[in-house]
Amino acid sequence: MTRSIVVTGTDTDVGKTVFSAALTQALDADYWKPIQAGNDDGTDSIRVMKFGVPADRILPEQYRLATPASPHLAARLDNVRIDTHSLDVPEHGDRSLVIEGAGGLMVPLNENTLFIDIFARWGLPVVLCARTALGTINHSLLSIEALKTRHIPVLGIAFIGDENSESERIICTVGGVRRLGRLPWLSPLTPQTLQAAFAKQFDVADFFA
Repeated sequence: MTRSIVVTGTDTDVGKTVFSAALTQALDADYWKPIQAGNDDGTDSIRVMKFGVPADRILPEQYRLATPASPHLAARLDNVRIDTHSLDVPEHGDRSLVIEGAGGLMVPLNENTLFIDIFARWGLPVVLCARTALGTINHSLLSIEALKTRHIPVLGIAFIGDENSESERIICTVGGVRRLGRLPWLSPLTPQTLQAAFAKQFDVADFFA
């Protein structure tokens, strides 16, 4: 069974690239980052490859921008305008596809369109990645509300970080979403430790439910 899944986060640097790499491997899927903003320290596609996803399963970005900033600003600095009407899910053969957004849901792509607007147009199930640190309840519930307001299917929430059982519980209860699992901080972070942690904490079947 194949499907496309969007991975987004409550914020930037929440850990969604590491999670996306683990999910891509677990589903034997392809990976796509539609918009990359900032590449001085390597792109997310390169990071995903370092975490074990084969290069031939990584689809090229539609926009690769130089500045690590909101896509609308990075595009302006690169003298590029992101054509949001051209952001369509690419053909990906018989494999499932993991699509990683940039930053959080409300990141602007240009003056008129947020990333969440693209997700709404696609209508694909979304996995929301959230930190377990202080502040995650507010950020997570706002993100869940924004997704539901736009009738975007929420597959579930993946927590990232140290265990915080009460925060995880109340977010899922109030937000009315499924807890998919929690990916702990890993040291060392290698393809092997990442795959092992994902297999222990998550059930692949939940991503096809």
